[in-house]
Amino acid sequence: MSVEVPGRTEHARRMVRDSLVRGPRPDAVPALIARACTVVGLLDIAAGVFPRFRNSRMHSAAEVLPGALGPFAAALSLSTGVLLLLLAHGLRRRKRRAWRAAVILLPAGAVAQFAYRHSLIGVAISLALLAPLLRHRDEFAALPDPRSRWRALANFVLMGAGSLLLGLVIVSVHANRMIGDPSLADRITHVLYGLFGFQGPLDYTGPTSWTVAVSLGALGLLTAITTIYLALRPEHPAARLTQDDETRLRALLEKHGGRDSLGHFALRRDKAVVFSPSGKAAVTYRVVSGVMLASGDPVGDVEAWPGAIERFMDEAKAHSWTPAVMGCSETGGEVWTRETGLDALELGDEAVVDVADFSLAGRAMRNVRQMVKRIERAGYETRVRRVRDLSDGELERIRRAAEDWRGTDTERGFSMALGRVGDPADGDCLIATAHKTDRPDEPDTGAEPGSYADPGAYAHHGTYGALGPYGDLKAVLHFVPWGTDGVSLDLMRRDRSADPGMNELLIVAALQAAPGLGIKRVSLNFAMFRSALARGEKIGAGPVLRVWRSLLVFLSRWFQIESLYKFNAKFRPRWEPRFVVYGSSRDLPRIGLAALQAEGFVSLALPRLLRRRRAAARPCAHAAAERVRAA
Repeated sequence: MSVEVPGRTEHARRMVRDSLVRGPRPDAVPALIARACTVVGLLDIAAGVFPRFRNSRMHSAAEVLPGALGPFAAALSLSTGVLLLLLAHGLRRRKRRAWRAAVILLPAGAVAQFAYRHSLIGVAISLALLAPLLRHRDEFAALPDPRSRWRALANFVLMGAGSLLLGLVIVSVHANRMIGDPSLADRITHVLYGLFGFQGPLDYTGPTSWTVAVSLGALGLLTAITTIYLALRPEHPAARLTQDDETRLRALLEKHGGRDSLGHFALRRDKAVVFSPSGKAAVTYRVVSGVMLASGDPVGDVEAWPGAIERFMDEAKAHSWTPAVMGCSETGGEVWTRETGLDALELGDEAVVDVADFSLAGRAMRNVRQMVKRIERAGYETRVRRVRDLSDGELERIRRAAEDWRGTDTERGFSMALGRVGDPADGDCLIATAHKTDRPDEPDTGAEPGSYADPGAYAHHGTYGALGPYGDLKAVLHFVPWGTDGVSLDLMRRDRSADPGMNELLIVAALQAAPGLGIKRVSLNFAMFRSALARGEKIGAGPVLRVWRSLLVFLSRWFQIESLYKFNAKFRPRWEPRFVVYGSSRDLPRIGLAALQAEGFVSLALPRLLRRRRAAARPCAHAAAERVRAA
C-alpha cells in the first residue's frame, strides 16, 4: 500500500532556519560550561586527595578554585569537586535546577575565597565560570526528569561505592606517614568508620590523621545529604496513559489501526502520549535514562502525524531528553526524518505471513510439518480463540501461567509487547493455547477440563501429577489486533516440561484458524539485523559483512538475534524493514542502552525473590493442592 508522505511543515522549516541562525551545535555553550565544571571538579578532587599534588606548583593554582578554603581545604576541595561533577551532568543536559545550583555555588565560593583567603584570583575564577552561566541563562531551561524515591536508593548505592573507592585512595596515598603496615581489610574498615564519622584502626604521623578523618567524614556527609534530599523531595512519577488517553488512542486505532502492525502496542499503560493539535494522531513514548523513546509509527491519520511529531519534539526539548524512535516503518521513518531533521538507520525486519499464501505443503515447510505432526501424535491439541470468548477462570489461569513461565525476573518487551494478557478492554486479542491431558478416560464432570473445579485434575496424579498447576495447559501465544483483518504476535510462553516445538505448533494453529476469524495477515517476531545475517551467510559475501555476521552470531549467545531470524524464516514470511530514528551518531550508544532497558534486557529492578509478593500472586490452586495432600 503506497502512502503519500506529507511534505516539510512550517515546524521543520523553522527548525532549519533556527539551525542556520544559531549554528550547527546550539548546545555547544551548555556543553562547554559542563566541561569546565568537570575540569574544575576533577582538579578539586585531586587537590583534596593527593598530597604531592597539594605540594606542587599545580596546587598553587588549584587551591584558589571554589571549595579550597581554610584549614579544611582538603575536605572542602573534595566535597566541592564531587558536587561540581554532579552538576556538570545536569548542565550538559541544560537542566534549570543544575543551573540554579551552579549560580548559587560559584558566588558562594567567590565570597569564601575573599573572606577567608583574601584571594582575588579565586574570586576571578568563580566569576569567570559564573559569567557565561548568567549570559546564556536562556539555554538552561530544561524541566526536571520524572523521578521517584527509588532514585534515593540508587544515589546511596552509587555514592556509597564511589566514596568507598575514593576513601581507599585517600587512605593509601599517605603511605609514607602511615604507622605500621595495615592490610587491605584494615584500610577498608578505616574508610567505613571514617565515612560515618568515627576513628578507624589506622593512624598517621603529624596532622595527617586529622586530614584523612575530615576528608572521609566529608564524603560520608555528602552521601548522606544527597540521599536524604532525594528521599524527602516530592515524587514526580513518569507519565502514564490515563483512561481518557487510552480511549482516544483506541478510537484512532479503530480508524487507522491497519496501517502499522505495532499500533496496538501503543496501548501499553507504562507509556505516555502526546497528541497532535487536531487530535487525529498521537505518539506514545517512555523516558528511559534521559532518552525519550517512541516505538513504531505515530498512531492515527498520516496527514496529522507532523503535528504529533512536533509535540513530541517540543516535549523532548522542554526536558532536554534525547529523542529517538525504535521500530518505525519505512513510511514512518520518512516522516520522522522530514519533520525533525533526525536520521534513520535500518534496525532489522519484521516477519509478516499472508494467511492466503501459507501452507505446510512443499519441501520448504518439511521441518515445520514434521514437527507439528510429531507433537500432535504425542497427544497435544490446540485452541485458538478471541479473549472475549474465554471464561474469566481460564483467562486467570492463562495469566498466571504466562507469569510463571516467563523465565526472567522482569517482563521483556516494549516496542512489540503489550505488557498484559486477558484485559477486558482487549477483547479482540487472540489467544492460542496448547493442551495435553495424560490420564485415563473419566466421566464428564461438567467442569472445564483441567480446571481446578474438575476433581479428575488431581484424582489420579497425587497433587498436580502430569497436569501441573495449570491443568492441561502447556503453552500460550498471545496476539494483538492489527486493524480489522490482522494480528501481531505479542507473547510466547510454554511449560518447560512440555515437548519442544510448542511455539511452532501454536503459530501453525493460529495461521490455520485465521480465515475463520477474518484474519488475513499475521505479524510474527522482529528479527534484528536480519539482512546482515542473511547476506553474510551467502556465497560471495565480503570480509566486512562476514565479520559483522560473526559478531552478531557471537552476541546471539545473550540476545536472541540469530535464533529469532531462523525461527521466523521457518514460516516463509515476507520481510518488512524497521528503522531506528536518532539525532546524531554520538547518541546511538545511549539510545541503545535505553532501548535495552525498555525491552527488559538490562534491568535495575530487584530480583524476583526479593520483591514483595502480592497476596493474590499465587492462586487458590495451591490451597486446593494442600487439601489434596492432607486427604
